[in-house]
Amino acid sequence: MEHGSFTNDSFASFTLAEEDHTLANAVRFMLNQELVLLLLSFNPFLPRVTFAGYSIPHPSLECVNVRVQTTGDPAREVLKDACQELMLMNRHVRSVFDKAVSEFKVEQARLAAEEEKKKKAEEDELKKQRDLLASMDIESD
Repeated sequence: MEHGSFTNDSFASFTLAEEDHTLANAVRFMLNQELVLLLLSFNPFLPRVTFAGYSIPHPSLECVNVRVQTTGDPAREVLKDACQELMLMNRHVRSVFDKAVSEFKVEQARLAAEEEKKKKAEEDELKKQRDLLASMDIESD
């Protein structure tokens, strides 16, 4: 739900139902990225966001209020762009994670195969030694 001005769409508050700090903090982070990059001189353009923050009205309520103020762009569009950037970042993190998991599984399978091969070689060596001892003719008194 959007709570904004009818005369100026460059600032608005949005209520996100059934959400908590997890999503709200990530959205706030994405909204403030342009401002941080400008302060660090990585971004030669003026940021679109002048303020982004969130609050949770009450701990027992499952909603978050996100406040966005921009330099002129519609706050709704800026929030939408930040959410899309967040989804792209999440996709990237997911793909890196999935790749790391598959590489880990391959490595674990390789290590298990090596361990099995080593165990088999030890068993074969032990069997060979037993057969050698059995074939020796040891006389008892």
